[in-house]
Amino acid sequence: MCNYCGCRDFPVIAQLSTEHEDITNATGRLRTAITQGHQDECFSALDTLLDLLMPHTTGEENGLFVELRDEGSLTEAVEKLCAEHDDIHGVLGSVDRSAPDWGGVLAALDRLVRHIDNEEHGLFPAAVIALPITAWDRITPAAGMPG
Repeated sequence: MCNYCGCRDFPVIAQLSTEHEDITNATGRLRTAITQGHQDECFSALDTLLDLLMPHTTGEENGLFVELRDEGSLTEAVEKLCAEHDDIHGVLGSVDRSAPDWGGVLAALDRLVRHIDNEEHGLFPAAVIALPITAWDRITPAAGMPG
């Protein structure tokens, strides 16, 4: 994850980046279970990943992405990232548990890793530059309040 541009000084970005780390770790556990052929572990790891992924993408799309769309300069990038969310969720959320397509899942995991990299090293630093402080104020939970 990025640690050089200072975007993690923004609480929303810091939270999303922490979630990315958790998602990346869960992705690695699922990939390992698949490649080692541990079927029971595969489903458990998939469920864990989905439990992390779904609220994360909902939070991005209903918070940071709303502000970026309103600002306008990164709308195309946001739309592409939302399409990637839909694609990845579609694959991971529809695994047939009686006959899983682990090759398709592995390909989706590759796309997920690239997606996170694009957000961490592209969108997040650009958002810090593009959004005014008032936008950050709208999407940053008040101190001491749950997010």
